[in-house]
Amino acid sequence: MAGTETFPVLLRDQIRHGFTAAQQCLAAAVYFDANRLPQLAKYCYQRSELYRAHALRMIQYLLDRELAVRVGNLGDVQPDFESPRAALLFLQRAENTQTDQITELAGAARATNDYLGERFVQWFLKEQVDNLARMNTLVTVLERGAGDLFDVEEFVARELNTPVRHDRTAPKMAGAANN
Repeated sequence: MAGTETFPVLLRDQIRHGFTAAQQCLAAAVYFDANRLPQLAKYCYQRSELYRAHALRMIQYLLDRELAVRVGNLGDVQPDFESPRAALLFLQRAENTQTDQITELAGAARATNDYLGERFVQWFLKEQVDNLARMNTLVTVLERGAGDLFDVEEFVARELNTPVRHDRTAPKMAGAANN
């Protein structure tokens, strides 16, 4: 519950969650690649990099604040899925969980009067709104298309696999060349 732990403690937990989400997206990408769904695979490879970058941003924040930071084990990662639909539904649930975690993180910063932490997490809240909307749209397209994966692949290629843009408002990443 927000307020029962300090923001830095929850942020360290979120780093683990971020790296786990990155690995989960990588596992889903490999699953889609193995099932000859290149656009869904590409989308998940990109999501994996995004979550890794988020975790690195959190690490840099802790380093900048001279707070303890360690990278350890990952949470469980599911490598196999019953179907592409099941994989997308799994990723949608994971995105909902990620949103809840980031929201709890923001609440902890506010509840403990960590104004620097609260300011830092605002960017991640905005990102989660976008991430959840994209995943919900992707699942909706799959459902409306009655599971036609060709239509889903076309939608992903047209709407979701856009070039990665550099967000100048993003917090800096640990290890990035041009911090």
